[in-house]
This record gives sequence, structure tokens and C-alpha cells, in this order.
Amino acid sequence: MTIHKEGFGTIFVVLAFVLALNAGVYFLAGVEVTKFTSLASFIVFALVLNFFRNPKRDAVVQDGAIIAPADGKVVAIEEVEENEYLKTKCLQVSIFMSVFNVHINWFPIKGLVKYFRHHNGRFMAAYLPKSSTENERTTVVIENENGTQILVRQVAGAMARRIVCYAEEETKIGQGQQMGFIKFGSRVDLYLPLDTRIDVKLDQKVTGRQTILGWFK
Repeated sequence: MTIHKEGFGTIFVVLAFVLALNAGVYFLAGVEVTKFTSLASFIVFALVLNFFRNPKRDAVVQDGAIIAPADGKVVAIEEVEENEYLKTKCLQVSIFMSVFNVHINWFPIKGLVKYFRHHNGRFMAAYLPKSSTENERTTVVIENENGTQILVRQVAGAMARRIVCYAEEETKIGQGQQMGFIKFGSRVDLYLPLDTRIDVKLDQKVTGRQTILGWFK
């Protein structure tokens, strides 16, 4: 287990803040009060470290398989109209990440990045369906070797204020390769062909880079 590079800046700021806070409490209120603030500071710092953890896990790499792009719970499996790029009906599979999940995102298939956009937006709770089109988000379209395209969308949540995405148009990516990171609560939506076989159920917990969500026909 290591710390993800996207967390270094935040961890440094939090560490500096708790050290300054406890030093101030010590000089103003004495040792007894500092014991309580030190315990609270330790818990907060530990939670921040836990949030930015970067677990070592092997990727499931299989032709035709679509792996989970994130840790979390499946909150939507439904037929929808995708209007940004694909312009057709798709199967949407959405994974909600709480603050206790790993927040790294991975590419669910291998292929070529055909499209990337970052959209500014609102910061509604990420479990709400309309957050997919109204919240701050990124959109990535991947085309596999058979010409099938899927769309992956990172969606910011009520607490998330920064989405990091490493996708670049016309760049080849591998299945399970890191796609990005979302800070503090969010979701990832997948838009798949209607004939995709889905192997997960609503409310099922999935593990990014390892759980197979489904298979292309």
C-alpha cells in the first residue's frame, strides 16, 4: 500500500494545519487540552491518508471483458440516451464511491482514446441521477480494436472539488491502466452498447481493476 501522487499536496497542507493548530492550542490552553486536539488531529490525518491510498492489486485483463473503473457500489443499470458523443441509446452502469473507497479510476478496456472533455458544473450529491449531466465531470470515449466505442464519465460529488484525468485523445491505453483520480466522494458512469452482457447487479460492491462488470457481445 502506498500513497497516490494526487494526495501529496493535500496531505502536506493537512499536516501543516494540524501541527500549527496543536502548537497554538498548547501555548494558549496547555497540555491537557492539547491531548484532545492531538487525538482529533491524528484521526483526521489518518482519514486523509486512507483516502489517498494506492493499493497494489493485479488487473484483470481479458479480451471482451469490461472491468470496473472504480471501487464502490453499483447505483444504476439502465438504458439511457447518451447525447454528448455517442448520440445513441446505451446501457449505463454507474458506480458510486464513498469517502471510504479508493478514489483512483482505471480504464475499463484497452483501446484508443477518441474523445476527451472536461465540463465545469455543479456539485450535487453524486448518487443523484442528474449529477451525470449537471455536475463537474470529464468524458472519455474509448474505441477497442473491433471498433466498438464506450464512454466513461468521471463525476464530481458534493464534496469533490477536483477531477484528475490522464486521458489524451488519440492515445492508446491498456485495460486496468490508471485513468485518473477524483477527490472526496464521486461516481463513475459507463455507457455501453445495448447488447453488452452485464454481470453485476444493483447495490453490488465492486473492486476497481478487478471486478468484471460485463462482456461485449
